[in-house]
Amino acid sequence: MLSFLLRRIAAVLPVLLVVSLVVFLILRLAPGDPAAAIAGNNATNDDIAKIRTQLGLDSSIPVQYGIWMGRVLQGDLGYSFYLSKPVTELIAQRIEPTLALALGTVILAVLLAVPLGTLAAWRLGGWLDRLLSGFSVAGFSIPVFVIGYVLIYLFSIRLEWLPVQGYKSLLGPSGAGLWDWMRQLILPWMTLAMVYVALIARVTRASVSEALTEDYIRTARAKGLTETAVLLRHALANAAVPIVTVIGIGVALLIGGVVVTETVYAIPGLGSLTVDAVLNRDFPVIQGLVLMFSVSYVMVNLMVDLSYLFLDPRIRY
Repeated sequence: MLSFLLRRIAAVLPVLLVVSLVVFLILRLAPGDPAAAIAGNNATNDDIAKIRTQLGLDSSIPVQYGIWMGRVLQGDLGYSFYLSKPVTELIAQRIEPTLALALGTVILAVLLAVPLGTLAAWRLGGWLDRLLSGFSVAGFSIPVFVIGYVLIYLFSIRLEWLPVQGYKSLLGPSGAGLWDWMRQLILPWMTLAMVYVALIARVTRASVSEALTEDYIRTARAKGLTETAVLLRHALANAAVPIVTVIGIGVALLIGGVVVTETVYAIPGLGSLTVDAVLNRDFPVIQGLVLMFSVSYVMVNLMVDLSYLFLDPRIRY
């Protein structure tokens, strides 16, 4: 396992290098001048030139990339052009709401999707199976922001059960209580979980239904095992690899959905920080966030790969 882990990490490093290079080039070659935007409409050419020199934008692209990568390897993601703060500090200030939103969404989606997909496969062609198929199509078709506004209208405006927007931290002396903290995240969790539930439930249904046709299932039933034991200990256990795989793949959807969801619900997390950085052409913040998201996605996929060793003993690397 250790050799496999080292090989996977060695394979990850070139991927991260290519990602950083692509992001750096796209941002630098995009139209517009951040120095001019910072200087304002009344700035002269000399003012803009001074700002470009201060930011290091007057150097060549390879030099800028080399300087940036050297700092990244030392744990320095640079300073925000607009907020004049270290990028690492900005990420640390915004990471709690994003982690709460992402982790809560994953837990909610898995707890809902896996049982629904398993039951739909058990009663293939039944009413639950048809309902799940329709829900999956809707979950993939309806944009996240539309789901968010519909839920806000129903549960916040019409029923007045849940808050519309905002976020108050659970930590600190002035933090919200546990229930108040959860109330402000219920709608964002539901919004983001719609697509995730549709994806996981669909794959769970397909994997479990295929497992239920195998010979070992007939053998388990012939031995007198209950249907619950057959579903959980045999069908679901043997269908775990594709389910875990799609959970890891769904992290990419989760990252994109976090940006939209935080914008809809005015949550001050990394998603809203990303939007602000893009609108302000704040290169260091954008690069730091994209690099962090990329590393997170790669690490999740690495953990998924390692989980195969425990889920299926037949898999050997």
